[in-house]
Amino acid sequence: MKALPHYAMLLLLAGANLQAGQLFTLHKEMGGAGISIRVDGKPFATYVVNEANKPYLWPVYGPTGKAMTREFPMKEVEFEATNQRDHPHHRGITFGHESAGADSWRFPEKIEAVNPEEQVRTGGDSWHEKLTFDEARKNPKNEHTADVRTGMLARIFHREFTVMRADETGAVVGSLCEHLDPAGRRFVTEERRFTFHADEKTRTIDFDQDFVATDGDVRFEDRKDAGLSIRVPASMAVEAKQGGKIINSAGQVDAEAWGKPAPWCDYHGPVDGERVGIAFLNHPSSYRFPTRWHVRNYGLFTANPFMSRQVDKTLPDGTIVLKAGERLKLRHRFILHSGDAESASIAALYAKYAQEEK
Repeated sequence: MKALPHYAMLLLLAGANLQAGQLFTLHKEMGGAGISIRVDGKPFATYVVNEANKPYLWPVYGPTGKAMTREFPMKEVEFEATNQRDHPHHRGITFGHESAGADSWRFPEKIEAVNPEEQVRTGGDSWHEKLTFDEARKNPKNEHTADVRTGMLARIFHREFTVMRADETGAVVGSLCEHLDPAGRRFVTEERRFTFHADEKTRTIDFDQDFVATDGDVRFEDRKDAGLSIRVPASMAVEAKQGGKIINSAGQVDAEAWGKPAPWCDYHGPVDGERVGIAFLNHPSSYRFPTRWHVRNYGLFTANPFMSRQVDKTLPDGTIVLKAGERLKLRHRFILHSGDAESASIAALYAKYAQEEK
């Protein structure tokens, strides 16, 4: 598909259909909040760019119209149990890394001993956000740690949209992001490309990321709290005890799947009386394929190629230094489906995905 001319793009962002029978449309959110993707006029996903310390996709809807992400912290709703209102940095679908920055930067091992005024912050933590530490700060014993951690928060700043197009075959949205340290200094540039498709049985989102060392060497430390993640609906979580289940391509289930490398992993369970699921696919061209899965019974679902020794102390350190000018690629697909992994034929869908050029 060729890029739309400028005037057509403006019409598209205003929500106008550019041709009769157009299936996918893009709509500009009020106040510069981001872009919404719709299918036949029905909501699919919204890319939010001006909340928290990083962009995220939320809400996200599956092929039957069910919400496929937790509501909290964007909304507090009665149907989500209060014990599911944890980890406020788990916003829809998002990326973050607890410890990344210039090669000279290190996340301190003993945070309690750090004087935040003495830290040279040439990197930071984009996984967490201020809300993460606000509750801890209420306890005097945790106040210092919470203050230090808040002071080390990085920001993933949406600079501009680079691609915006939609037609009867799907939608593509490109976003240029800058990873900024607490002082606002860029330490890595990220190119994102979202591709949205839908059919009668599934909705898919390709989330392709290129990290470019535009400002010198950049270090991604070995951390379990890092990677591309989705927080599943509260009722789908295994710990909700409503029938939620995790299974990966090797057949490992629930807690057994945590930290294991696999080409794909699936999380399925009930949402509003219907059994639906999220298949998370890792493309063979992606960095450190097959990725390890930071997937939890409480509902976190993350593809994390950065964790190694934090999974198993006998493994080598997974820290990577991206040299100036180098590029690191992450390639993933979310398949939102009805039923479980078997009934949705996720293994076959993965085989097809693995053959695509990425």
